[in-house]
Amino acid sequence: MRWRPAERSDLGWIETVLFEHLQGSMFLIGNLRAHGLGPQRRAAPPHALTLWVRPGLDGVFGITTAGTVLMMCPAAEASDWRAAGRLLAGRAVTAVLGDAPQVRGFLAANELQSHPCQLDSDDPGFLLDLTELRAEIRADEDIVPLGDAPRALMEAWRTAYEIEAVGATPEAAAPKARADIADFVAQDSHRVLLHQGEPVAMTGFNLILPEAVQVGGVYTPPALRGRGYARRVVGRHLCEARARGASRAVLFAASEAAARAYRAVGFQSAGTYALVLFSWPAQTCAASVEGCT
Repeated sequence: MRWRPAERSDLGWIETVLFEHLQGSMFLIGNLRAHGLGPQRRAAPPHALTLWVRPGLDGVFGITTAGTVLMMCPAAEASDWRAAGRLLAGRAVTAVLGDAPQVRGFLAANELQSHPCQLDSDDPGFLLDLTELRAEIRADEDIVPLGDAPRALMEAWRTAYEIEAVGATPEAAAPKARADIADFVAQDSHRVLLHQGEPVAMTGFNLILPEAVQVGGVYTPPALRGRGYARRVVGRHLCEARARGASRAVLFAASEAAARAYRAVGFQSAGTYALVLFSWPAQTCAASVEGCT
C-alpha cells in the first residue's frame, strides 16, 4: 500500500514534515489548520482537503473540494504518483501546486503534462528568517491597509496582476479582481505603499500562520517599476508580521526582477514551486487522463 487515508493521529508528524519543507507546504498547512481532516462533503469549503499519507510517515498528498492537488513527499517515486492518481479516479482536477519536482513527477506519472493550461509555471522559491529581514523605511513613504487606498485603483491593479501573473483573460480578471480586493480588505491581508501620499505598490499575505506568512500578490504598475517600491512595501509589511510573532516568511517569484527585490530584503533561494492551473478540469482514470470519460 503506497498511500492510506490520513487520520487525526497523523497530524503531529504531518505538521513536522510540512514545516521542514515550509517553502512548498504553506497551502497544505493553512488548509489543514482551517478545515482539518475528513471525507469531502458536498457542502465542504473549496479549500477543504481529502488527504492521504505514505505508510512510512514521510509525506502527504491531497485534493481540495475545488480540485486543487497538493503534495509534500520528497521521497515519492513515479509508482507513488501513479498510485496517487488512481486515488483521484473520477475526481475533477483543476490545478496542481507544490514543490516543482514533485508536481512534475505527479503530472508525468498520470499523463497530465499535455493537458491545456491557463498557467504552467515553475517559479523560484524563497525563504526568510525574519530575524534577517532588511526593511527600508523612507520619510516620504508610508504603508497603509488596502482598505485605505482608492478602491477603483486597487481593483484596476489587481485586474492587471491577474492578467500578467496568472494569465487570466480581461473578461475573467476584472470580476475576480473585484472579489479579491473585497476579500483582502475584509481579511486585512494586504498593504499599499504611498510615496508622497500617492499609491505606488501593493503587497499581501496569501496565508498568515502564527509561525509564518506567505507573501503574494505583489504588484507595482509598469510605469513605476525599477524604483524599489516592491521591496520596500514587502519589507515594511513583513515588519508587521514579525511584530505579531511570525518567525519565517516564504514566497515564490514570477520574474528575475521580482527575485532581486526579494533578495534585497533578505530572502534566500529555497527550491522551485510549480503552479499548474488547467484551462478546464482534468480527470485521472487509473494512470491516464487523456480520453477519460
